[in-house]
Amino acid sequence: MPFLDTPIKDLIVFEPKLWKDDRGYFYESYNLKTFQEGGIHATFVQDNEAKSTYGVLRGLHYQVAPYAQAKLVRVLEGEVLDVVVDLRESSATHGQWYSIRLSADNKKQLFVPRGFAHGYVVLSETAIFAYKVDNYYSKESEGGLIYNDPTLNIDWEIDLKDAILSEKDKVLPALGDHRKF
Repeated sequence: MPFLDTPIKDLIVFEPKLWKDDRGYFYESYNLKTFQEGGIHATFVQDNEAKSTYGVLRGLHYQVAPYAQAKLVRVLEGEVLDVVVDLRESSATHGQWYSIRLSADNKKQLFVPRGFAHGYVVLSETAIFAYKVDNYYSKESEGGLIYNDPTLNIDWEIDLKDAILSEKDKVLPALGDHRKF
């Protein structure tokens, strides 16, 4: 199976099989049956895409019930460091983070279940980031964590003085002061 477990339960890396020849390559980025056989049973309802430049840091975001979202994330152009934080209160890994480099070259995808904060920083000159979600966006259900929370001590792999943030992302709360699921 092209699915790899991570140190955090239910957080899964998908490495698709590529078919390459002198014309280029082909791969299935998503197949319902394959994902269900891999233990991922989300029903995706929306696809999103964002283009950003080097140093843009988006996150750490999530949505609470009834609009909590699972995500399947990937990069179409460039490279990002993708970061998630486990916010599931009953989880043995509550408050722990995980990161992975996702790129157009490695084709890796990350399945992020409900109950996680999610963010990424662009490591290449530009990046196009795409993701599927299993629930619709609701402004009233937004939550987030501050990217530089000293309790989490996330290594974003860039000098944070170079980080480009939205005004909203600059004032998100720390772990423990965040909106609960």
